[in-house]
Amino acid sequence: MTSKKIQITQPSITQLEIDYVNDAIKDGWGSKCYDYIFKFQDSFAKYQGSNYALATSSCTGAIHLALMALGVKSGDEVIVPDTTWIASVEPILYIGAQPVFVDIKKDTWCIDPIAIEKSITSKTKAIIVVHLYGNICEMDEIMAIAKKHDLKILEDAAEGLGSEYKGIKCGSIGDAGVFSFHGTKTMSTGEGGMLVTNDIDIFEKASVLNDHGRNAKDPEHKLFWMRDYGYKYKMSNLQAAMGCAQVERLTDLVAKKREIFSWYQEYFKGIKGIQLNEEQNYAKNSYWMPTIVFNESMNIDRDQLIEKLQSENIDSRPFFYPLSSLPMFNGCHENKVSYGTGINGINLPSHHIMERNDVLRVCDEINNII
Repeated sequence: MTSKKIQITQPSITQLEIDYVNDAIKDGWGSKCYDYIFKFQDSFAKYQGSNYALATSSCTGAIHLALMALGVKSGDEVIVPDTTWIASVEPILYIGAQPVFVDIKKDTWCIDPIAIEKSITSKTKAIIVVHLYGNICEMDEIMAIAKKHDLKILEDAAEGLGSEYKGIKCGSIGDAGVFSFHGTKTMSTGEGGMLVTNDIDIFEKASVLNDHGRNAKDPEHKLFWMRDYGYKYKMSNLQAAMGCAQVERLTDLVAKKREIFSWYQEYFKGIKGIQLNEEQNYAKNSYWMPTIVFNESMNIDRDQLIEKLQSENIDSRPFFYPLSSLPMFNGCHENKVSYGTGINGINLPSHHIMERNDVLRVCDEINNII
């Protein structure tokens, strides 16, 4: 008998999400077409402890708006971790700026503050930090570097929703933060994103850019008139309705992620040569994606391992490739941790419907293979 499929991720949908979306479909039009969007923005800002939140159609769009609102322009350099999803970097290229790839730390898989400082030049304008797989960047050190060199900090918390650094929600520490609500994330709107900030100037600039450049405060403002062009990364009222329900459940959704990780941690305890996500003693890791990195001495063929798990009806994903290794960039092989970790890591299933026995099955299969 074929074992049931264990998906790597899927959103948690209850009657609450269905009721809110049905209400938006039936009654969220005309003068009410923004009601759930405004409610979603307000509730998300409250959860984050941020002053302002702007809902977007994707996290990629939120990054683009944030970089422009932070003043990044063509020819500037933006420091980014070499290990992250391509969406963290593409908006830099949209603007005509230059990504500068730096190495990650071996323990957290997040950007290395020492590597950041070594990479700063006269052209550096901003630093994008990524809370990878729920792991948390060393924000005190990074913020001190930014202050020293007068740089802007954008937190890519697409994978860090619910993680905390010294009691502060990740994404609400830098000048601006961004989140993803893709169907794979801890909370979802199907597709979608959010920009948060405590700076009214950043929020207003991003809001104008997100509305085709229209600015209600412009003295010449009138319907269908704008002083400059902008973009449209707006989220729909239907998506925001689902988001409202998910925010109401977000504390429980993060708690289930942490519970799932604790099962993995328990079952892999004592197995040498395996590194799991780290949680510093001053931080709270939301463990969006439980991840294993195998010691190079184990000679594990990561791709073969993924194939064998798939043959047992278990989904997994490869650890991110170093972005500088992709064909459109020049390789940065001096980023040794990024290059060594990328080929030796896999992401494990962690959707909210999983139970302890599902995790045990995943762990047993991995133990049998290795």
